[in-house]
Amino acid sequence: MRESLRVSVGQHSLAGEHGTNQDFHGAVLPTGAQLAAKGVVLAIADGIGSSEVSHLASQTAVGAFLEDYYATSEAWTVRRAAQRVLGATNAWLHGQTMRSDGRFDKDRGYVCTFSALVLKGRQIHLLHVGDSRIYRLHAHSLEQLTKDHRIHHAADESYLARALGIGPHVEIDYLSWEAEVGEVYLLATDGACAQLDAVSVHQAIAEYEDDLDAAAARLVEHARAVGSDDATLQLLRIDTLPEGDGLESRRRREGLVLPQLLAPRMEFEGFAIVRELQVSARSHVWLATDLESGRPVVLKTPSIDLRDDDAYLDSFVLEEWVARRVDNPHVIKAWPGSRRREALYVAMEYIEGQTLAQWMVDHPSPPLDLVRPIIEQLALGLQALHSRDMLHRDLRPENVMIDHAGTVKLIDLASVCVGGLTEGLEMTDAGAPPGTLQYMAPECLLGETASPSADLFALATISYQMLSGQLPYGLESARVRTPRDLRRLRYVPLRHLRPELPAWVDGVIGKALHVMPGKRQEAVSEFIHDLRAPSASFQRVQRRLPLVERDPVLFWKVLSVLLALTVVALVFHISVAP
Repeated sequence: MRESLRVSVGQHSLAGEHGTNQDFHGAVLPTGAQLAAKGVVLAIADGIGSSEVSHLASQTAVGAFLEDYYATSEAWTVRRAAQRVLGATNAWLHGQTMRSDGRFDKDRGYVCTFSALVLKGRQIHLLHVGDSRIYRLHAHSLEQLTKDHRIHHAADESYLARALGIGPHVEIDYLSWEAEVGEVYLLATDGACAQLDAVSVHQAIAEYEDDLDAAAARLVEHARAVGSDDATLQLLRIDTLPEGDGLESRRRREGLVLPQLLAPRMEFEGFAIVRELQVSARSHVWLATDLESGRPVVLKTPSIDLRDDDAYLDSFVLEEWVARRVDNPHVIKAWPGSRRREALYVAMEYIEGQTLAQWMVDHPSPPLDLVRPIIEQLALGLQALHSRDMLHRDLRPENVMIDHAGTVKLIDLASVCVGGLTEGLEMTDAGAPPGTLQYMAPECLLGETASPSADLFALATISYQMLSGQLPYGLESARVRTPRDLRRLRYVPLRHLRPELPAWVDGVIGKALHVMPGKRQEAVSEFIHDLRAPSASFQRVQRRLPLVERDPVLFWKVLSVLLALTVVALVFHISVAP
């Protein structure tokens, strides 16, 4: 029986003497797939006392976060999803302030503090801005995990330096760490913080062990009794945690049997098998016809040799999962049907055309104007993945199709890393990193975590190969295993192989192929922009190059002429010598 995530939550809030509670709090404890994909969320907010509408700001901040966070993509990491939601909420609150009297005095605007905990899988994520607090309970102390964003002018004079709604943009503190069973966390507004101590919290939890709402109420009532203003407190106790290797893709393949060996004219799960397209060490690929719609479909079944490899089967199922969540003309689409499945297979759209590898055979020395549109379309496919916290990790010519209309598509998504599914998981596989060594960024070969910069490196490698027919570092890059190997790599300038190309092209591609990821372009979009409109720094490369590199043919012609003149001069000198 697989252990799942279970928590206990308690919360309570009381208004101060003025009667209007400017605090707001909430929690969501989902079940099933939503619990695995998004986790448990607790959030708390506190409006500023000088504003008559800050209680609306608190309510909006918490309500919007609890609703909108669960509407974000499953592929996004917690950090990305939460900060996107909070950024939108902050912009809305600031807009309300600017349309009210608060535009002249922010202390009267839609302003509030905000703190939240998200428990997803085995990982806790903290989001915070303002002076509400989040604590971790220890045996004899409360550990404050947040920082108060408050500036003090004097002992009795201070103001919020950061909060939701103050400006059009807001910086949100973010932390994450591994959760442990039995841990207790507290979220509290400033009205409750001053009266909190570990002893009273332990006493309240011990007295109301099975009713954390009652424990929270006791702590809040104590705070109010000693003169606090609005006071709100939430308690979170972690009762059980899921296993650390539980990828969503593994849950999606549970109950599915491994398919039989397929053959032409066979009917399989509502498809008619037409012919074999490819057999590799990782999968069997077939062209099939959907009997219901009559449309051609590509079916993939797991490799027989890897059917006992859980990690392989997880990535196998993930390919169709990714394709269903990326709607982009330059990324292969999943089969649109939704029939109930008995067997484990992947169904994708059929693309008539040729692979980029075959295109390169047919075009051994293409002009830049023919290569650039292909690279730009590839980049759009990568950007569609990156915008969803996904990394391709296996970009190579064999994984790219060009259809009869000239549309370029990424077709193999089996190695895609999805940030929202892998965060917090223990990666124990010490084998080779996913991908093809010749196109893999050097940092990945050294064991570092892949990033969008690694996909950029692969894209630049393909660009170089399309123009030259060779790899930028030869086969040496595939042999990198240590930092010493990395230092030995020598980039072969593109101008040595295609001297007729503008020198700035070599500068742009060479930058994207730098062995240090921090020295490449910051994003795929910047690389594509440079290929269309190179900056002055790339243009200056042409003027800095020596003639032998800028125009080797002219260099040797000039040198030959000079040598000939030298020989003539020597002959003349000898002939007239006494």
